[in-house]
Amino acid sequence: MNGPAEVKALLDTASAQGATVLKPARKEFFGQFTAVHRAPVGAVWKPAAASKKDKRLVPGPPRPTGTAVYLGVAKPKASRAFHETPGMSVDRDYGDRFIDLTGADGVCRLGLLPREALAKDAGVDDHGDGFPGVVLTHTAATRDDVDTLLTAAAALADGQVTAAADRPEQGDHSGHFTDPDGHHWTITTRA
Repeated sequence: MNGPAEVKALLDTASAQGATVLKPARKEFFGQFTAVHRAPVGAVWKPAAASKKDKRLVPGPPRPTGTAVYLGVAKPKASRAFHETPGMSVDRDYGDRFIDLTGADGVCRLGLLPREALAKDAGVDDHGDGFPGVVLTHTAATRDDVDTLLTAAAALADGQVTAAADRPEQGDHSGHFTDPDGHHWTITTRA
């Protein structure tokens, strides 16, 4: 988001559509302006602006300038190697406090935080278990890359293939696994 006005506008729109505000819009210690809300389907969203000041008026519906997915993990340093396997690279590494990974240009960033810290930041309880209703997807370049990544996921600490890749004559070639912290992933390639 470009500034606080966009964060507030997005929070107001989400609230009008039935979202629950978990943390009201406010300035954060490290220079961001953020809010947190839970969508009616249960997903937790944290719109943020890098600036504490508005640089311009909001011309219409706010448009995100970037997207990041944050995973609550037991130990970010231990999860780092697992999440680098599909080709993501570390942009920032603060040890077991936070690791920021990037993929190809124009795709979502992936952040690894301790589960308790992420829950506190989002304003939610950290005692959840079972299927979280989210599956992360990585698109590989080739069918062979899908197979290689699934093999690597199974070989790394506590990764588990939950559905082996199939090789249909037509359609997507994909398989599924869970990472060491139980997050569900799909590795796929387009036919």
